[in-house]
Amino acid sequence: MVRILFADGQAVVRRGLRILLEARPDFEVCAEASTGCEAVELALRHRPDVAILDISLPLVSGAEATRQIRKAAPETEVMIFTLQNGESEIRDVLHAGARGYVLKSENDETIVRAVTALALHHTYFSDQVSKILLDNFFEQTASEHKAHSLTARERKVVQLIAEGNSNKRTALLLSISVKTVETHRSASMRKLDIHTTAQLVRYAFREGLVQP
Repeated sequence: MVRILFADGQAVVRRGLRILLEARPDFEVCAEASTGCEAVELALRHRPDVAILDISLPLVSGAEATRQIRKAAPETEVMIFTLQNGESEIRDVLHAGARGYVLKSENDETIVRAVTALALHHTYFSDQVSKILLDNFFEQTASEHKAHSLTARERKVVQLIAEGNSNKRTALLLSISVKTVETHRSASMRKLDIHTTAQLVRYAFREGLVQP
């Protein structure tokens, strides 16, 4: 028997979850919460096998509730059930200790599979969430590969330009010719596949070459 707590700020969602979960003979709903504070309190009281949390819980966010539950009741696995599919939100709750993430747009069978997997202490991410994470991973890997392809001198030129120096000033600071600065600048932009100075500046800030 898998004992489940679920928390969502919307009563209609809670009713739907209860109907779905209690239809399974191997699932037992041991607690239901409408806020993050209540979810943490009930999780510590009932020690469910799986806690299903929305990210946007009132009072205490789903990420913070996840963190508190995993710290105080590590035997309880947390599954996020939400409308939010942003990569940053997904990473936040994973860092907080969630081991499952399912979107509310998924079908009922996906929810059941996720709960079953977490009850066995396995991770579970719906197909949509897996695609978001993989797409971001490959995009970040490609970006890192481009960044690593810059030479030390090219990175220094990018840094100085991003700091607001002109080509002439950059040449003076590095004791090289303006033409050499222009060559390094053009090569950097080509390698990074960017086309404007504004994009070059954003890259420099993102990579920590320039401090905000």
